[in-house]
Amino acid sequence: MEYYILLLALVVIAFIFSLPSVKGYFGELSIRIWLSFLDKRKYKIINDVMIPSGEDKTAQIDHIVISVYGIFVIETKNYKGWIYGNETSKNWTQVIYKTKNQFYNPILQNKGHVKALKILLSEYPNIKYIPIVVFTSKADFKKLNVSSHVIYSLWLNRTIKKYTEEYIDSGDIESISNLIINANNKDKSARMEHVSRIQVNKENYARAAGSECPWCGELLVERQGKYGKFTGCENYPKCKFVSKR
Repeated sequence: MEYYILLLALVVIAFIFSLPSVKGYFGELSIRIWLSFLDKRKYKIINDVMIPSGEDKTAQIDHIVISVYGIFVIETKNYKGWIYGNETSKNWTQVIYKTKNQFYNPILQNKGHVKALKILLSEYPNIKYIPIVVFTSKADFKKLNVSSHVIYSLWLNRTIKKYTEEYIDSGDIESISNLIINANNKDKSARMEHVSRIQVNKENYARAAGSECPWCGELLVERQGKYGKFTGCENYPKCKFVSKR
């Protein structure tokens, strides 16, 4: 009996750790640890920020690093597998074995975050913003045609330290930090609404692209089967829908 209880507990734990929200949390936690090694006299770090982005929308920013060298705006991706993408395409591709999944271009996502910060910090028009997209070591960059910073977490601190030209007066660091901290919406319902809005946007895009499973609502992805490639549900084997197109 104890064996079955232990087995059930392990299954539950494995399921919890497979949830996107949980994986995302641990991805962000690893970046927090890396950032904690920066010189605290030079860099002020603010994690998990949600601020207005105009038109009743919000922007949730994983990490912000403020220094005299500029404001580093960091978007974390805790993805595994091969990663393909370029600077301007709307979507990038994640390949795990023979399964392909698309996700919104994180460079474009981070541009939205920078835009929201520029609105919030409009009284400081000369700030230099440095957007950085960070993938954990589980990802493998295959074909990334980008000029922006898209890096592994191991490279994060050295990338930040490359910037040595001063753009912000040291006396303004505290005021800028306080503006961001005071604007940070920590209300749980507001954050749940933000996540819900993102999910709705993803679903609307999937429907427009014809890539939503009609049986369960998950995304349709390209798979490799015994007789070649086919399009099936991402939720396989729980859902066995196969597109006939």
